[in-house]
Amino acid sequence: MTSIVLASTSPYRKMLLEKVLPQFACAAPEVDEAPLPDESAQHLVERLAIAKAKALQEHYPEHVLIGSDQVAVVNGAILGKPGTAANAIAQLRAAQGQTVTFYTGLAVYDSAEQRLQSCVEPFEVRFRQLSDDEIAGYVALEQPLNCAGSFKSEGLGISLFSAMRGDDPNSLIGLPLIRLLAMLREWGINPLLANKRTAP
Repeated sequence: MTSIVLASTSPYRKMLLEKVLPQFACAAPEVDEAPLPDESAQHLVERLAIAKAKALQEHYPEHVLIGSDQVAVVNGAILGKPGTAANAIAQLRAAQGQTVTFYTGLAVYDSAEQRLQSCVEPFEVRFRQLSDDEIAGYVALEQPLNCAGSFKSEGLGISLFSAMRGDDPNSLIGLPLIRLLAMLREWGINPLLANKRTAP
């Protein structure tokens, strides 16, 4: 199978990709993640996903590179990774009782042929009303400090929600596998045919 590199050091994205691909490498891209002035959430995550994938092309010149980025949006405000417990508590307070939209940018780049595919996958989460004690308890238990929106949906974070809506719940964790696999199949990469390379 074609050599694949995940342009991320996220353990969550690595865990997701391990579910569907037998072999791949991980590498950290050097990318400035600061948003541009007046940049929309959708444009931001797609631009950064592309930048992350292309950032590795010099070191991986004959590979398929996968980049991804994610932000949460509540009431028009972009929520990134909280970084601290205090910021996580503030994000969850702002999200309670609200519908939060998560935008996950995905880019697949063939460094040998300089081909690119990219998309933005939306996913909506409805937060239930939460008490301050519940919010503080959740942050203390799961420490979601490096997660956009301050929760881990694959863990106890599911207890914060009243509903979810979207095409691929994996995108909420950070990597939309349904779209990713569709993109790879377009280039003849299919984990169901692991020992074959089909024509793109």
